[in-house]
Amino acid sequence: MSGFLLLLLAASLCTAADHNWPQFHGPAASGVGAGAPPSEWNGEKGTNILWKTPVPGLGHSSPVIWGDRMFLTTAIPAEGAAPLKVGLYGDITPVKNEGAQKLTVMALDRKTGKVVWQQTAFDGVPKFLRHPKSTHANPTPATDGKHLVAFFGSEGLFCYDLNGKLLWKKDLGPLDAGFFRVPSAQWGFASSPVLFEGKVLVLADVQKDSFVAAFDVKTGKEVWRTRREDVPTFGSPAVLPYTAGGKKSWQVVINGWKHTGGYALDSGKELWRLNGGGDIPVPTPIFSSDLVLLTSAHGSDRPIYAIRPDAAGDITGNKQHIAWKAERTGNYMQTPVALDGIGYFCFDNGVLSVFQLATGERLYQQRLGAGTSGYSSSAVAAGGKLYITNEDGLTHVLALGKEYKELSRNELGETVMASPAIAGDVLYIRGQRHLYAIGKK
Repeated sequence: MSGFLLLLLAASLCTAADHNWPQFHGPAASGVGAGAPPSEWNGEKGTNILWKTPVPGLGHSSPVIWGDRMFLTTAIPAEGAAPLKVGLYGDITPVKNEGAQKLTVMALDRKTGKVVWQQTAFDGVPKFLRHPKSTHANPTPATDGKHLVAFFGSEGLFCYDLNGKLLWKKDLGPLDAGFFRVPSAQWGFASSPVLFEGKVLVLADVQKDSFVAAFDVKTGKEVWRTRREDVPTFGSPAVLPYTAGGKKSWQVVINGWKHTGGYALDSGKELWRLNGGGDIPVPTPIFSSDLVLLTSAHGSDRPIYAIRPDAAGDITGNKQHIAWKAERTGNYMQTPVALDGIGYFCFDNGVLSVFQLATGERLYQQRLGAGTSGYSSSAVAAGGKLYITNEDGLTHVLALGKEYKELSRNELGETVMASPAIAGDVLYIRGQRHLYAIGKK
């Protein structure tokens, strides 16, 4: 079976036996798992907590999974504990005087939570500061079952085998992902790498000389690099299908502000572009119901775009290529989830908007919680349920479908900024201090 069909099947939950979660937000960034994690747990009481492993330092990267191994990254300060300020606020001032950090890659046993190996990728003072809600280990690693790629922005791109042996590393230069309107507000790099068909794909939308590039996973050699015309953005690239001349192939889709676009996987050639949307885009593109789904929310527009996969050229305002657009309802932080023809989009204040993908009709809108907590972690879905976790560690479990139905609310007991991962019937959530495995027991 071709890679094209495999990815589509994974995204539509047809690969029920597949327990791998190889990149940020799972297969094809879909956020969809194949199993059925529980609806109820409690981190402090231990209810349905299979194991709980301390994670040193501070990081917002999500765990990735291949077989019985889990991988994640963290930044361990040389002195003291790294502060983290969560919640709904507008402070843009970066954290200063943090000193040296050990940027670390960890491997754990998925079934027990035991740390199998730990490698320091970088030890020193990072080139740029971070936002008080950010970390020096934001990007989620990626794996293909043979290689593990970790990206630490200005501190380098690193490739390991699954036993922790460093295969190669690359210095991609200074990558300042700060606020484009106030260049002194350095916020920290966030875009996660993607590993697909032997290529490591990285996005570097930064203050100067933005680009998207592909590297050979075996050697680290640059395969192609395409310049981008955009300000700093914070989402990850996504490899999604497209059709041209009746032929199906792969494109690398980037969520931007001035330059959202699709690029040919094999060459980096631009296929289409779109101007407009939120000026600090964070969500990663996803593919569902034969549509590329994009959303962003910072600024006045807050759009959701549903784009046909045969898009070509400049499609700004082009109804031939844009199936529908919904304004004032997009996501700021969260990558959405789409399944069975329905899309779930959650804003950072907890307002969930649910759409029929075929038409763009909004099925319902519901506020989760009291509107006092931030929602930065991206939602995930499995077993007919949608899991949305806020920054206080409270997870809303909802029934998937056209009507709002909350099944439960579950407290983890610590701050959560990272997006969960799913393997089989187990939900893995990274808190500020621990990694949790949540399953029936």
